[in-house]
Amino acid sequence: MSSDILIEVKDLHKSFGTGKIHALNGISTTISRGEVVCIIGPSGSGKSTFLRCLNLLEKPTSGQIIFEGDDLTDKKVNLNLHRQRMGMVFQQFNLFNNMNIMKNLTCAPMKLKKLSKAAAEAKAMELLNRVGLADRADAYPYQLSGGQKQRVAIVRALCMEPDVMLFDEPTSALDPEMVGEVLDVMKELAAAGMTMVVVTHEMGFAREVAHRVVFLDEGKLLEQGTPQQIFGNPQNERLKSFLAKVL
Repeated sequence: MSSDILIEVKDLHKSFGTGKIHALNGISTTISRGEVVCIIGPSGSGKSTFLRCLNLLEKPTSGQIIFEGDDLTDKKVNLNLHRQRMGMVFQQFNLFNNMNIMKNLTCAPMKLKKLSKAAAEAKAMELLNRVGLADRADAYPYQLSGGQKQRVAIVRALCMEPDVMLFDEPTSALDPEMVGEVLDVMKELAAAGMTMVVVTHEMGFAREVAHRVVFLDEGKLLEQGTPQQIFGNPQNERLKSFLAKVL
């Protein structure tokens, strides 16, 4: 396996309800270090299931997820150790409402990476500053807008210094005017070389930022390529009809 391949997915299947619902149907692909991969497709196509399988939040029915040379589906692998190197950003922020922002950001690095309180807080402040929220360190999640919460959620993942960031429709729960502030942070991360896998409905973002766009439908990977190929010269008929509706 080439050393610049960070994640290799081999013949991934996921079924729900004793096999009646085939959410993923034989997906194989790779994600390289520093690559930004956007996953698009209609609702129910398996996009979020695929993303959640990458760090085994969703356990595949069969197939392999090889991350940094280790097969995460192998029961002998220390999954928690690998998950520390995979940042995850959800639709609904998943912040701890009983903790202020600083505690939300420092509890995992202090507990899992054994950072001192001072070191964890210094890192958190540096990242809050980067996303324009240094003045909100003492605030609680309920005092923030949706866009601010999602920027904090991104910072929380970055505090663990992950090797890859997984984004599950990070702007879908936001008011339209807040979408831009979150996408701007993601664009900056991409420009800085962060490996990112992004499930998104934001076609403009995919077109501008992705190195590769992957189209899923009915649990199958039907087409993948550069944004120019996918949006400018799609080959698959299902992809063509999807783009006709969303562009």
